[in-house]
Amino acid sequence: MEDNKLHGYIEQLLPERPQILAEMEQFAKKNQVPIMEILGMEAMLQLFRIQEPKTILEVGTAIGYSALRMAFALPDTKIVSIERDAEKFALAEKYIKKAGKDSQITMIKGDALEAGDEIKALGPYDAIFIDAAKGQYQNFFNIYSPFLNEKGIIVTDNVLFKGLVCEKDIENKRIRSLVKKIDQFNRWLMGHPDFHTIILPVGDGIAISKKR
Repeated sequence: MEDNKLHGYIEQLLPERPQILAEMEQFAKKNQVPIMEILGMEAMLQLFRIQEPKTILEVGTAIGYSALRMAFALPDTKIVSIERDAEKFALAEKYIKKAGKDSQITMIKGDALEAGDEIKALGPYDAIFIDAAKGQYQNFFNIYSPFLNEKGIIVTDNVLFKGLVCEKDIENKRIRSLVKKIDQFNRWLMGHPDFHTIILPVGDGIAISKKR
Protein backbone atom coordinates (compact mmCIF):
# COMPACT_ATOMS: atom_id res chain seq x y z
CA MET A 1 0.00 0.00 0.00
CA GLU A 2 1.25 3.47 -0.88
CA ASP A 3 2.41 5.69 1.96
CA ASN A 4 -0.09 8.45 1.14
CA LYS A 5 -2.98 5.94 1.46
CA LEU A 6 -1.65 4.81 4.82
CA HIS A 7 -1.24 8.40 5.96
CA GLY A 8 -4.78 9.23 4.81
CA TYR A 9 -6.13 6.21 6.69
CA ILE A 10 -4.38 7.22 9.93
CA GLU A 11 -5.37 10.87 9.58
CA GLN A 12 -9.07 10.04 9.19
CA LEU A 13 -8.90 8.09 12.45
CA LEU A 14 -7.61 11.09 14.41
CA PRO A 15 -10.08 12.85 16.73
CA GLU A 16 -11.45 16.19 15.62
CA ARG A 17 -9.29 19.12 16.72
CA PRO A 18 -10.57 22.28 18.44
CA GLN A 19 -12.08 24.81 16.04
CA ILE A 20 -9.28 27.33 16.46
CA LEU A 21 -6.71 24.74 15.36
CA ALA A 22 -8.77 23.92 12.27
CA GLU A 23 -8.96 27.67 11.59
CA MET A 24 -5.16 27.94 11.85
CA GLU A 25 -4.65 24.94 9.57
CA GLN A 26 -6.87 26.58 6.94
CA PHE A 27 -5.02 29.90 7.30
CA ALA A 28 -1.64 28.17 6.97
CA LYS A 29 -2.75 26.30 3.85
CA LYS A 30 -4.24 29.41 2.22
CA ASN A 31 -1.26 31.63 3.00
CA GLN A 32 1.46 29.00 2.50
CA VAL A 33 2.63 29.23 6.11
CA PRO A 34 4.61 26.11 6.99
CA ILE A 35 3.23 24.28 10.03
CA MET A 36 4.22 20.86 11.31
CA GLU A 37 2.73 17.97 9.32
CA ILE A 38 -0.15 16.33 11.14
CA LEU A 39 1.31 12.85 11.71
CA GLY A 40 4.65 14.23 12.84
CA MET A 41 2.76 16.47 15.26
CA GLU A 42 0.70 13.59 16.62
CA ALA A 43 3.83 11.47 17.12
CA MET A 44 5.53 14.29 19.03
CA LEU A 45 2.47 14.98 21.19
CA GLN A 46 2.19 11.30 22.11
CA LEU A 47 5.87 11.30 23.06
CA PHE A 48 5.27 14.32 25.29
CA ARG A 49 2.19 12.73 26.85
CA ILE A 50 4.36 9.79 27.85
CA GLN A 51 7.18 12.00 29.09
CA GLU A 52 4.87 14.49 30.90
CA PRO A 53 7.24 17.49 30.67
CA LYS A 54 6.57 20.37 33.05
CA THR A 55 8.34 22.85 30.77
CA ILE A 56 8.84 22.93 26.98
CA LEU A 57 10.94 25.35 24.95
CA GLU A 58 9.87 25.85 21.34
CA VAL A 59 12.42 27.37 18.97
CA GLY A 60 10.30 28.87 16.18
CA THR A 61 6.72 29.89 17.04
CA ALA A 62 5.58 30.86 13.53
CA ILE A 63 1.82 31.51 13.91
CA GLY A 64 1.60 29.57 17.19
CA TYR A 65 0.09 26.36 15.83
CA SER A 66 2.56 23.92 17.40
CA ALA A 67 2.58 25.81 20.70
CA LEU A 68 -1.21 25.56 20.87
CA ARG A 69 -1.20 21.89 19.91
CA MET A 70 1.19 21.24 22.81
CA ALA A 71 -0.87 23.45 25.16
CA PHE A 72 -4.12 21.62 24.39
CA ALA A 73 -2.46 18.20 24.73
CA LEU A 74 -0.56 19.11 27.91
CA PRO A 75 -2.68 21.59 29.88
CA ASP A 76 -0.38 21.50 32.93
CA THR A 77 2.81 22.17 30.95
CA LYS A 78 4.40 25.61 30.69
CA ILE A 79 5.57 26.46 27.18
CA VAL A 80 8.15 29.10 26.21
CA SER A 81 8.27 29.94 22.50
CA ILE A 82 10.51 32.29 20.52
CA GLU A 83 9.86 33.93 17.14
CA ARG A 84 11.75 36.70 15.34
CA ASP A 85 9.29 37.52 12.52
CA ALA A 86 7.08 40.43 13.67
CA GLU A 87 4.07 39.51 11.51
CA LYS A 88 4.07 35.85 12.57
CA PHE A 89 4.64 36.86 16.20
CA ALA A 90 1.57 39.12 16.12
CA LEU A 91 -0.55 36.36 14.56
CA ALA A 92 0.64 33.87 17.17
CA GLU A 93 -0.24 36.29 19.97
CA LYS A 94 -3.72 36.71 18.50
CA TYR A 95 -4.38 32.99 18.14
CA ILE A 96 -2.94 32.10 21.56
CA LYS A 97 -5.04 34.75 23.28
CA LYS A 98 -8.14 33.68 21.35
CA ALA A 99 -7.55 30.09 22.52
CA GLY A 100 -7.25 31.28 26.13
CA LYS A 101 -3.73 29.86 26.43
CA ASP A 102 -1.77 33.10 26.96
CA SER A 103 -1.14 32.25 30.63
CA GLN A 104 0.28 28.84 29.65
CA ILE A 105 2.43 30.00 26.72
CA THR A 106 5.16 32.61 27.20
CA MET A 107 6.18 34.22 23.91
CA ILE A 108 9.55 35.85 23.31
CA LYS A 109 10.07 38.11 20.31
CA GLY A 110 13.65 37.85 19.13
CA ASP A 111 16.28 35.97 17.18
CA ALA A 112 16.83 32.49 18.59
CA LEU A 113 20.55 32.80 17.81
CA GLU A 114 20.77 35.78 20.18
CA ALA A 115 18.17 35.16 22.92
CA GLY A 116 19.97 32.45 24.87
CA ASP A 117 20.26 34.43 28.10
CA GLU A 118 16.57 35.38 28.16
CA ILE A 119 15.49 31.82 27.45
CA LYS A 120 17.92 30.36 29.98
CA ALA A 121 16.37 32.55 32.69
CA LEU A 122 12.98 30.89 32.08
CA GLY A 123 14.41 27.36 32.17
CA PRO A 124 15.53 24.70 32.65
CA TYR A 125 13.34 22.68 30.27
CA ASP A 126 12.15 19.08 30.23
CA ALA A 127 11.75 19.16 26.44
CA ILE A 128 12.93 21.34 23.58
CA PHE A 129 11.25 21.49 20.17
CA ILE A 130 13.34 22.91 17.32
CA ASP A 131 11.37 24.06 14.28
CA ALA A 132 12.98 27.28 13.04
CA ALA A 133 15.53 28.11 10.31
CA LYS A 134 16.73 24.71 9.11
CA GLY A 135 20.16 25.93 8.13
CA GLN A 136 20.75 26.89 11.78
CA TYR A 137 19.65 23.63 13.43
CA GLN A 138 23.10 22.74 14.72
CA ASN A 139 23.54 26.21 16.21
CA PHE A 140 20.12 26.04 17.88
CA PHE A 141 20.93 22.61 19.29
CA ASN A 142 24.26 23.82 20.67
CA ILE A 143 22.77 26.98 22.18
CA TYR A 144 19.75 25.40 23.86
CA SER A 145 20.69 21.82 24.75
CA PRO A 146 22.60 23.05 27.86
CA PHE A 147 19.25 24.32 29.22
CA LEU A 148 17.78 20.80 29.11
CA ASN A 149 17.05 18.89 32.30
CA GLU A 150 19.02 15.70 32.94
CA LYS A 151 16.30 13.40 31.59
CA GLY A 152 15.13 15.82 28.93
CA ILE A 153 14.51 15.23 25.24
CA ILE A 154 14.92 17.37 22.14
CA VAL A 155 12.63 16.99 19.12
CA THR A 156 13.76 18.47 15.80
CA ASP A 157 11.32 18.73 12.88
CA ASN A 158 11.86 18.63 9.09
CA VAL A 159 15.03 16.54 9.26
CA LEU A 160 14.07 14.55 6.14
CA PHE A 161 12.96 17.68 4.24
CA LYS A 162 10.36 16.13 1.92
CA GLY A 163 12.67 13.17 1.32
CA LEU A 164 15.26 15.35 -0.40
CA VAL A 165 18.01 14.26 2.01
CA CYS A 166 18.10 11.04 -0.05
CA GLU A 167 18.41 12.79 -3.40
CA LYS A 168 21.78 13.27 -5.09
CA ASP A 169 20.80 15.54 -7.98
CA ILE A 170 18.92 18.67 -6.87
CA GLU A 171 18.88 21.39 -9.53
CA ASN A 172 17.83 24.33 -7.36
CA LYS A 173 21.02 25.71 -5.81
CA ARG A 174 19.36 27.17 -2.70
CA ILE A 175 17.47 23.98 -1.93
CA ARG A 176 20.58 21.89 -2.64
CA SER A 177 22.55 23.97 -0.13
CA LEU A 178 19.81 23.68 2.50
CA VAL A 179 19.50 19.92 2.03
CA LYS A 180 23.26 19.61 2.45
CA LYS A 181 23.07 21.49 5.77
CA ILE A 182 20.21 19.31 7.01
CA ASP A 183 22.11 16.16 6.04
CA GLN A 184 25.22 17.43 7.84
CA PHE A 185 23.12 18.21 10.90
CA ASN A 186 21.56 14.74 10.88
CA ARG A 187 24.94 13.05 10.68
CA TRP A 188 26.36 15.31 13.40
CA LEU A 189 23.36 14.68 15.64
CA MET A 190 23.35 10.91 15.18
CA GLY A 191 27.00 10.85 16.22
CA HIS A 192 26.65 13.28 19.13
CA PRO A 193 28.57 11.96 22.16
CA ASP A 194 26.04 13.35 24.67
CA PHE A 195 22.75 12.27 23.07
CA HIS A 196 21.02 9.12 21.83
CA THR A 197 19.06 10.05 18.67
CA ILE A 198 16.60 8.31 16.38
CA ILE A 199 15.04 9.79 13.24
CA LEU A 200 11.42 8.78 12.62
CA PRO A 201 10.07 8.99 9.04
CA VAL A 202 6.75 10.55 10.08
CA GLY A 203 5.52 13.91 8.86
CA ASP A 204 8.56 15.64 7.41
CA GLY A 205 10.90 13.56 9.59
CA ILE A 206 11.42 14.15 13.31
CA ALA A 207 14.63 13.52 15.23
CA ILE A 208 14.23 12.55 18.89
CA SER A 209 17.31 13.08 21.03
CA LYS A 210 17.70 12.07 24.66
CA LYS A 211 20.62 12.76 26.95
CA ARG A 212 22.93 9.76 27.34
